[in-house]
Parts: sequence; structure tokens; C-alpha cells
Amino acid sequence: MSTTHGLTEAQSTVVLHSKSYAIPKTPTVVVCVDGFDPEYLEKGIADGLMPNCKKFVETGFHTTANVVMPSLTNPNNTSIITGVPTAVHGISGYFLDRETGKEVMVVDVSLLQGSTILAEMSKQGVRVAAVTAKDKLRRLIHHGLENGICFSSQFAAKCTLAENGIENVESWIGRPTPSQYSADLSLYVLDAGVKLLEENRADLFYLTLSDYVQHKYAPREPEADEFLAVLDERLGKLVSLGAVVAVTGDHGMSSKSNDDGSPNVLFLQDELESRFGDGCARVICPIADPFPKHHSALGSFVRVYVRQTSDIPAMIDFCKSFPQAELVLTGAEAATKFEMPLDREGDFVVVSVGNAVIGAKKAEHDLTQLGNHKLRSHGGLSEQPVPLIMSRPVRDLEAASRKAWRNFDAFDLALNW
Repeated sequence: MSTTHGLTEAQSTVVLHSKSYAIPKTPTVVVCVDGFDPEYLEKGIADGLMPNCKKFVETGFHTTANVVMPSLTNPNNTSIITGVPTAVHGISGYFLDRETGKEVMVVDVSLLQGSTILAEMSKQGVRVAAVTAKDKLRRLIHHGLENGICFSSQFAAKCTLAENGIENVESWIGRPTPSQYSADLSLYVLDAGVKLLEENRADLFYLTLSDYVQHKYAPREPEADEFLAVLDERLGKLVSLGAVVAVTGDHGMSSKSNDDGSPNVLFLQDELESRFGDGCARVICPIADPFPKHHSALGSFVRVYVRQTSDIPAMIDFCKSFPQAELVLTGAEAATKFEMPLDREGDFVVVSVGNAVIGAKKAEHDLTQLGNHKLRSHGGLSEQPVPLIMSRPVRDLEAASRKAWRNFDAFDLALNW
């Protein structure tokens, strides 16, 4: 039996975390649309903006999948490229190192446990290309990649052959590096993917975008519609070039506003200190990252680290009293329920209701960065559902209909089904 790239029969699959993935026989592209709330797809199709995605839904494969918690970018992108929840790969977002007392923003591979699907494919001779909008993801995605292409649109001008497997990206794409706060940060990723496919430079692609547009614009706002139309056109281009294309999201996106349009925020550390005293706890907001402008580092999931463990039960009861709180769990309960690594968890976690966010101290969150836009964010249970679609039908629809799909099944879907 012949296989691609001159691989032997025994090398027709790779195995990672006890899951097998078939070596791609045709170009295969997995796209992660950051902030891909199902409402964008539903309304985009209904309004005629997304004819290619409509075809995916009608003649390919479509389901709604749940993302990992917290519903944030780094944990979910890592889950997508490893095929497992955060308890297995170890990347669960911003946390407090109890030994050092320092807050840890996870933007590298130091805490990653195990390999990635991309790395294992590259070790078997599969040509891999991974392009991300945000450079904070690049080191995670690049981990273990052999002879692959991996770069971010954020730092396109800095690419070198030695570091990224590609150089002179701006002249190659035909336009300069985009602003990190722009729709073009994502479109640059898609254009790179199209060009790499046109030039037959990879067999397996991972293209992961930015949620700048989704944070600022709700479905059916003109800017969101414009972005969806261009996204759909690029997806259609990938298919027309012969690729199997699977699309999912790393999280959804919700309005986090009161009825009058003002941000609905619970500043939890302020509230805890007013009740239990200054320094009684530290509230860590895992959404905090190098891109704070469009969400003011406010999301729907926080970790709370308590100075006196005897205060934990009372603090948990106190947090449950706030209307913004949907769920309050001990760290152990949260780690079990959401399949997160226990050693990174707080003494307890708080998850907000769908239209609210949770911050630490009011003074630490600059809401003026929102400008005239309503606060839209993610991190909670309400942002778990995302689309999971593919350009071709699955081989066993009955089995697929029974499966509880997760967004981290995207490579499984594209390669095995």
C-alpha cells in the first residue's frame, strides 16, 4: 500500500496521548477562528455572507463543539494541537506560582507536557506549516516542529529561515506587517496559508486567528460582516486549491454589559478585601495577556488564591452571593469538573454569568481602552460552544452524530473521519 511522502506502512499514522492520527494523503488545513461564537456562523450564513461555510454545513460536516475551560486562547489552542484537555497538556492560562508568589503568564513551552500533533507529524516527514496571528502562541505551536514553517503575522517582518522556516514574509505576502489591533492580523494568516498551499510548501496546516473583531463587533455589525465575508472567501480558496478544511474556534464571545450598555463587572478582589481585609486573597484573571486593549483584561473566569486557608469556605459563600457569579468551586472541584491541572489552580475559582465579567481591583483594569464599544469578552461557560465544521462529509455520519465533539477534535475530524 502506498503512502504519501515515501512513508512506510507502519508510518501511516502518528500516535499522541493514546490517540491515532492518519498521515494526510491530501493537503489538510485546520483553522481556529478566535472568538468564533456560533452566532457569527449562523447569522453570516443566513445573511448570505458565508456561502462557502454554508456549503460546509450543508454538504460537509457541521456540529457545535465545546471548548476547554477556561474558555481562553492559549489553553484552547494548545488543546487543539494536542487533541486533549488542559489536565493532560498542562497549559491552563495565567496562574499564581505559590512558591514564588509571582503571577505566571504562559506564553512559552516551559509548562507544556508532551508533544503536539504538528510536531509528531513533522517527525514522520509531513511538511507542516503553522501560522498564528498572535506571537504569544507561536512558541507553543512551534514546539518540537522539525523542518516546518511557523510564524506569526504580528511579527511577520522579523521572520528568519533559522527561526521560522521562512523569510521576507512582507514582500512574499505583498503588504507590511499588520497592526496587532486590526482585522488584517487574521487575514494575513489566511493569506499566508493560501500562498503556502498554492506553492505546495506544506501538507498539514494550522492557521489560528485573532479575536480583535469579535471583541469589538457583535454579529451583524458592519465590521463583523465584512470580516466574515473575507474569512469565508479565504476558506473557499483553500478548498478550491484541493485542501480538506476543518474550522473551529478557541472560544465564543458574549456581550458583558448591563442594560444601559455599561460594563457589567464584579471587581472581586476589591469585594473580598472590603469583607475580609487587605491582602486576604489574590484574584488572578487568566484572560490577561499582551493584547489587553480590546478586553481590558476582563474575562469570565478567575482564580482566587487565599492567604488564610481557614477563610476559604466563608469566601466561597460570599462570592456566591453576587449576581454576577454563576459558579464558585474549590480548586479541586474545578480541576475535576473542567479537566484542568490541579497544581495550577487557585484555592477556588469563580465563573461569571453570561453577561458579566470578573476583575481583580478596579484600579487594575483600564476600561477607557474600550472607547465607544461595549465590552465583549469570554472565559466562562457561556463561551464554551463553538462551531466545528469541515469541507467534506464524514465517512460515518451515524458514529459522528453520537460523538460528544470538542474543539480539540479538529485534527481528528480532518484526518480520521
